Amino acid sequence: MPITLVPSWAAPFKPALLAVAVLAGCASGPSTTPVSTPVSAAQSASPEVAAEALTEQRFAQWVAAFRASARAAGIDDATLDATLNNVQLHHRAVVADRAQPEFTRTFWEYLDGVITERRVSNGQQKLLELRDQADAVNARYGLPGPVLMAVWGIESNFGGNYGNVPVFDALSTLGFEGRREAWAKTELMAALKIVQRGDIDPGRMVGSWAGAMGQTQFMPTSYLAYAVDADGDGRRDIWGSMPDVLASTANFLARSGWRAEEPWGVEVQLPVGFDPARADQAVRQASAQWADEGVRTMDGSVLPAMADAMVLQPAGARGPAFLVGRNYRALLRYNNSMSYALTVGLLSQRIAGGPAVLGTWPRDLRALTRGEMIALQTALNQRGFDSGSPDGQMGPATRGALRAFQRSVGLPPDGFPTEALLQLAQQSP
Repeated sequence: MPITLVPSWAAPFKPALLAVAVLAGCASGPSTTPVSTPVSAAQSASPEVAAEALTEQRFAQWVAAFRASARAAGIDDATLDATLNNVQLHHRAVVADRAQPEFTRTFWEYLDGVITERRVSNGQQKLLELRDQADAVNARYGLPGPVLMAVWGIESNFGGNYGNVPVFDALSTLGFEGRREAWAKTELMAALKIVQRGDIDPGRMVGSWAGAMGQTQFMPTSYLAYAVDADGDGRRDIWGSMPDVLASTANFLARSGWRAEEPWGVEVQLPVGFDPARADQAVRQASAQWADEGVRTMDGSVLPAMADAMVLQPAGARGPAFLVGRNYRALLRYNNSMSYALTVGLLSQRIAGGPAVLGTWPRDLRALTRGEMIALQTALNQRGFDSGSPDGQMGPATRGALRAFQRSVGLPPDGFPTEALLQLAQQSP
C-alpha cells in the first residue's frame, strides 16, 4: 500500500491541546521577584505543533458556528450534544477528497476486480437467504433481487465493509476543509435530522470518509429522501435491518427512473460498418430502431424492449458493446460513473445465472495516466479540437474533441484515449 504524507493540520482534533494553549496564555499575578516574561505553549512549541493547535482552534470555531446555524434551523440541543460535542478532524477525509490519482484502471481491470467468482456465488447465496424479503421489495418497487444483491455486493461486500468513519467527523472535516463546504453543510444538516428523528443512534452512524452510510452507502440527504422503514419498527435502519436496506435501495432506484418492464441492458453485436460515434449517450432511440440498424444480441435473439436505449463501448471500437436504457441511467443516479452502473448490471446478470461478458477486451491497451490525459487534452487543443481546460478527466468535451481528431486522421471515431492516439496527437500537424 502506498504511503501518503498527511498534512500536520489534518490530524485528529484534540480539545485538550487547545485548552492547554488557552490556559498557557493567562498572565500570573504580581510578584516582587523579577521573572522572565511567560511564554505560551503555542509560542514555545515547534512550528508544526503550533500550526496543528491553530488548525484545531479554527476547526472548533467552524463547528461552533455550524452548531449555531443548526440550532437556528430547528436542531435541538440534545441532538447537537450527542453528535457534535466530540467531533474530530479526520485526516483521511481530507486526503481522500483532495486526491487525484495519477494512475487509473481500464474498465476491464475494474470489472475483473469487482465481478469475481466469490462475489457472484456470495450474491447468489444471499439472494437465497433473503428470497422472501427480496420478492416483497420487487413486488412493491419493481427492482429484481439480483440487481439489489449487486448494489449491496459492490457497495459494502454484502455488509462486510461499509466503513467505520463517524459520519459527523467526516462531514464536519470536509465542511471545514472548504473545497465543498456548502455541500458538506447540507449533508451534515441532513445527518443531524436523521439523529433527531430517532432513526439511528449517533454512535452507530458510521460510513465512508465522504459520509456515505450504511450497507448500500446512502448520503444523508439521500437517506432523508429515500430510506424506508420496511420492518415496521418505526426506524429506517440501513445499517442493521435487511428489510430496510433492500427497500431503501429499491426505493432510491425506483424513484430515479427504474422501469420494471425493462432490463438494465444487454450485450450486443454491432453490424459491420457501425459508426462508433453513435455509441454515445446523446444518441438514444428505441431498441427496435437499433435492431433495424442491424444491432443484435450475442445469441441472435430479439433485442429486449427498451424505449430510450443507447449503445455503450466502454473499451472503444475494439471492445464489447452494450445496449442500455433507462435502468442504466437510474444506476448512474445512484453513482454517476459508467464503470459503476455497467458493473452493477453485469454483476446482477451473473447473480441471476446469466453469462459473463462474451466480447473480447483489448487487454493489450492500458489506461492513460492523469498526466498523459492532460497532455492529450493539451495536444488536441493545440490542433484546434476544443477539449476544454486540460484537467486529466475524460468528459464529454474531451471525448468529442478526440472523436473529431480521429476522423481527421482517418481513424474510427470511438473517442477512446490510447497511448498511440496521444503520440499521434503530439506529432507536428
